[in-house]
Amino acid sequence: MGERLTVGEICTREVTFADKDTNLVTAAQLMRRDHVGALVVVDHLNGERKVSGLLTDRDIVTCVIAQGIDPGPLFVEDIMSAPVITVQEDDSLIDLMRTMRTNGIRRVPVVNEKQDLVGLVTLDDVLRLLAQEFGLLVAAIDKSTQREVKRRP
Repeated sequence: MGERLTVGEICTREVTFADKDTNLVTAAQLMRRDHVGALVVVDHLNGERKVSGLLTDRDIVTCVIAQGIDPGPLFVEDIMSAPVITVQEDDSLIDLMRTMRTNGIRRVPVVNEKQDLVGLVTLDDVLRLLAQEFGLLVAAIDKSTQREVKRRP
């Protein structure tokens, strides 16, 4: 990691994705298979994956199951969220946190300069990273205290 931590350094690069015309049951099975709570919905253009939506397990529950709707005939595009807020892989961690806070979102697809999907970053990823960093700061405090005790018993 460099001095300026970027989204590209903390995002998950192996992203589970689906096309708009993926059957909703198949989409749910993809989520289960990969143990994820969201699929990035993509359009394939010139061999690249362009973000066109986001489908979460919560979308399936609140828009379909809780409404008593049969998911069988539905497709991802029927309930996906669009348009989707994305971040650039060279955006800073602070930029990412501001984007999440401003837009009230927990999952953000990461794109490169050509707007191709390169990863996904979640609030869980950010919290895990910050917890590690806080742990290092606590260790620094403990070390400082130990050093002082040795120098001034």
